[in-house]
Amino acid sequence: MASHIERRKFLATLLGGAAAAWPFAARAQQPTMPVIGLLDSRSPDAMADRLRAFRLGLKDVGYVEGENVTIIYRFAENQLDRLSELAAELVRRQVAVITATSSYPALAAKAATTTIPIVFLVGEDPVKLGLVASLARPGGNLTGINLFSVELTAKRLGLLREMVPGAARIAVLVNPANTTTTETTLRDVQSAARAMGLQIQVLNADSSDEIDAAFEGSVASGPTPSSSGPPRS
Repeated sequence: MASHIERRKFLATLLGGAAAAWPFAARAQQPTMPVIGLLDSRSPDAMADRLRAFRLGLKDVGYVEGENVTIIYRFAENQLDRLSELAAELVRRQVAVITATSSYPALAAKAATTTIPIVFLVGEDPVKLGLVASLARPGGNLTGINLFSVELTAKRLGLLREMVPGAARIAVLVNPANTTTTETTLRDVQSAARAMGLQIQVLNADSSDEIDAAFEGSVASGPTPSSSGPPRS
């Protein structure tokens, strides 16, 4: 929880700093109230908790939506081909900064502008994704946070094995809409599982309801011959 709060504050600080650093000439054309563009590949319902944390993080550094900052939300509703259009729309709206909440929105925002500051939150290596030149010197107009969630896939599986040494079958929950992360996660977890002698059951979900259904289905089904076969994505 402490780590989550610190990331939230850090992200909000980056956004506030980016808005404040926006060139005077450009800001002179902006509305009096600074505008943040938020770009996400999912739906508002799937993002409810994170949006709440996002607003709280902004409030922590003095920005309250509707009072001294405006937020324009653009959600692709899991239609990744819409991200380019939505990113271009935010650029046309001349937002002060774009926050991109995962790899696909970040890439779409980068392709849409080389001048508006972009703050991203990704689970993969941003250098490998092509978002920044290096971690030490990002360069360009992008900066943000890498959660290392993909890089730590095998480590998490190992820790789970230590916690439940008698487990023979492990469920892996992935979002099929995020193909890059899903493919990398499944590749790493399958390799680690083979080394540990574990069976993997892949559960797909891209909304809160589907996550609940995946857990219920996994518990209800129990060990079955079909679950020991190759993972399906």
